Amino acid sequence: MKILRTIFRILVGLVFIFSGFVKGIDPLGTVYKMDDYFIAFNLPWFMSFSLVLTIFLCTLEFLLGISLLFNLWIRKTVWLLLPMMMFFTILTFFDAVYNIVPDCGCFGDALKITNVQTFIKNLVLMALILPIFAWRKKFRSLLPQWGDVVLLLITLVGFASMSVGCYRHLPLIDFMGWKVGNKVSKTEPLPVTFYVTYKNKHTGAEKEYVSPNYPWNDSTWLSEWIFKSQRVVDPNSQGLILRIEDQYGGDFTANVLNNPDYQFILVAYDLTKTNVEGFHKILPLFKKAYADGYSFVCLTNSLPAVIKKFRMANGASFDFYNSDDVVLKTMVRSSPGLILIKNGIVIAKWGFRDFPYYDEVKKKYLKK
Repeated sequence: MKILRTIFRILVGLVFIFSGFVKGIDPLGTVYKMDDYFIAFNLPWFMSFSLVLTIFLCTLEFLLGISLLFNLWIRKTVWLLLPMMMFFTILTFFDAVYNIVPDCGCFGDALKITNVQTFIKNLVLMALILPIFAWRKKFRSLLPQWGDVVLLLITLVGFASMSVGCYRHLPLIDFMGWKVGNKVSKTEPLPVTFYVTYKNKHTGAEKEYVSPNYPWNDSTWLSEWIFKSQRVVDPNSQGLILRIEDQYGGDFTANVLNNPDYQFILVAYDLTKTNVEGFHKILPLFKKAYADGYSFVCLTNSLPAVIKKFRMANGASFDFYNSDDVVLKTMVRSSPGLILIKNGIVIAKWGFRDFPYYDEVKKKYLKK
């Protein structure tokens, strides 16, 4: 039984550590997911507490994982572990049945699983946690109780501080499609394949063909077979796709993403919520980059009237284009945030608190 207790303890501990870590290093991404739940449950006033709740829950999850993995003060911490797991199991049950929020984000953006898979995962965890709770008095730490408490307090302070640092700057590890080194332009999409299924009128047999490789022009064959269904296989990414438009709906996506030269992209999904000081900090960089002939654009989801007012109030003379706010939030976890690309490949990213001087960027990245 001791071996079984150890296996259960380590397995649950590792899952909690991984889950808490991948969300804690990207707190703003977790805030977006939490806001989705508050909106779905008609609790918009809770959104002002999303950041605090995010850091608290991610830290607690990581702390419980450390407690289990290293056998620290388990007889006490399981009283937090079990109610927490029960709450999220119930929540994910309703999510699996009613699809309240399409992506629960239980593993952040590091690992995407469906709502049904999330619920099944929680059922498995409950099957492991219930015995751990029942066995709680049998766990013995190698350290005195005060040693367990000190280690857990150090973990709490350290993890919470790291999470706050990732919020103020950028995630420690970028799991998004726009991470440095990724190619974000799709200039050569893979072909889409269409499949058609026909059913024999007499025997009921079904045959599937790759369109147009079937005898569609054979009248004799058509008299024996009738069309039943069609399916499409698209090998191209079905993730969030960036589309860049001007105020008239003109598509400028290729102009920006396929720019063979260095391209600066400033991202601010909502100009009414963005950090204005960040915009002021980037203006000197823009002016020097523009003087050197580099393209500099700002992507936002704000209305044209809001853009016009913002530009006049803050002296932002670069071009503004519209994009979907959900996509913009996945590009950089900062508003505003700056991205440098070339030939559709992400070269560098900065949050507004870390906006560099142009000379630094020129020396390190802008190489002819």
